[in-house]
Formats: sequence, C-alpha cells, structure tokens
Amino acid sequence: MSTERPFGRALCAMITPFSSSGALDLDRAGELAARLVAEGCDGLVLNGTTGESPTTTDAEKAALVSAVRAAIGPGPSLLAGVGTADTRHTAELARQAGKAGADGLLVVTPYYSRPPQAAVEAHFLKVADATELPVMVYDIPGRTGTRVEPATMRRLAEHPRIVAVKDCSYDFLASARLVAETGLAYYSGCEELNLPLYAVGGAGYVSTVANVAPRQLRAVLDAFDAGDTAGAARLNAATLPLAELMMASGLPGTVTAKALLGGPVREPLQPADRETVDGLRGALEALCQAESVV
Repeated sequence: MSTERPFGRALCAMITPFSSSGALDLDRAGELAARLVAEGCDGLVLNGTTGESPTTTDAEKAALVSAVRAAIGPGPSLLAGVGTADTRHTAELARQAGKAGADGLLVVTPYYSRPPQAAVEAHFLKVADATELPVMVYDIPGRTGTRVEPATMRRLAEHPRIVAVKDCSYDFLASARLVAETGLAYYSGCEELNLPLYAVGGAGYVSTVANVAPRQLRAVLDAFDAGDTAGAARLNAATLPLAELMMASGLPGTVTAKALLGGPVREPLQPADRETVDGLRGALEALCQAESVV
C-alpha cells in the first residue's frame, strides 16, 4: 500500500475571485491563497471546477497561477487544472501552467465526447508527456460522462509522472483496491469520503469545503494520524452538515463557497439566494462553535 503524499494531505480546490465588474481579482486571490495555507492547507488546486475553469480564459488561468505562486511562495503545493475536452488544448494548458509556476497538473477525463477507454488512456499519457510536471488524474464520471475504469487506471499508474488521483468515482471498493494495488496517491474529491478513503490508505483530500473550513477538515486527518480514530470520527461528523449544504443541496460548490466568502460567480452560474446563504452561514457558525468546545 502506497503511503506517498506527493502534494501533501490537505488540499483546497480554490475558488477564483472576481471583482464586482466580473474581472479576475488577482489581489483577492493572493490574499485568499495565503490565508488558506496559513490555516492548514498543504496545497491549492487552481482552475478546477470550483475555480470556474469553464468560464476563464487561458490567459486568466495563467495569471491566476502566477499570482497565487507569488502569494504563497515555493513551499505549498500548487496544482493547476488543465483539463479540457481537447487533448491538444489540454497539453498546451499543461505547458502554460508549468511556465506560470505550477508544481503539478489536475487533468480531468475528456468530457461530453465520451471517449472509449483506449482513448481516455491515450489522452492522459499525451498530457503527461507534454511536461515534466506530475499529474493528478481527476476521475469524476458524474460530470464528464466517462469513468476511468480500474484497468485503465492500473495502466496509467505505470507512467512515471502520473502519480495521483482525485477520486470522485463513488466506487469505494474499486478505489480501495487501487490504493492497495498501485502506487497512486488517492485524494478524496467527495467531502463525505475524506475520512473513509484516508482510513484505507488514501493520501488526503482535494476539498471545496476547505475554502471556508480549512482548519476543521485538516483536524480530522491530524486526529487520525495521531491514532485517535474516535476523535477523527467525531470531528468528521461535525463537518458533515456544512459539507452536505455546500455540496449536496443542488447548487454547485462554487456557488455555495462564494455565498460564504463573497464575490460574484460568472454566468451561467447564478448566486445563491438569501435563504441558502443564511443556511450556509448557520452551518459554518455551528462548525466553528463545535471546534471551539473540542
């Protein structure tokens, strides 16, 4: 079983801040990134779904990576989402991310076209060969329409630069087997599976909820690593009401995270309504109160 954590344990899928006019707000991005690192994030993932990558330009993606790299310095891991439905464009974004200061790449399965597994494998291999950066495969069939099948994942694990997986497959048995059978570092991409996947040898998580509760999520892993499994379960349970509201309420995590942090989303996304914002704030306040009495 692999115990490698190539990007640390606690990673945040960071939002992309925009100004009131809808422009990229690099100053606020740098401030948020620095705060997340100070509050327990080992690394940040930019330009992912939470970062509204479908509505940011290539130039904006590069500018964001450069600004955050400058804000957090060389220590924390910085991954750049480069996934598109076009292999050539994805490889171009991979090279751009490396020049901008990324330490690694988050590469999602090509979406919409529903390629067969041989094409999925070829896509990841070509992107991995485009740079010298390590790659985290993002397996999220609920969004892309195509799963990275376990047999494909085993073959991808043989590539020296494909080192990790952001797992949103919702197939815990397959994930647990792949953790045991490959050298891939498995990061939970589903908030409710952060602790279960970690308990069977996963590397950690890539979390949207970490935008607003980085300390509380990290505390779960810290307790588990200290051998306090009951404490880890208790801390994890305290995070679930907020995670459920943010990730399973019918709204994208981008919208719910920005409802708590402030700032606009880009269309076609729309901001959360007042009732939703109030519910989210109540859940976050309850989590903070629970943390204070632990």
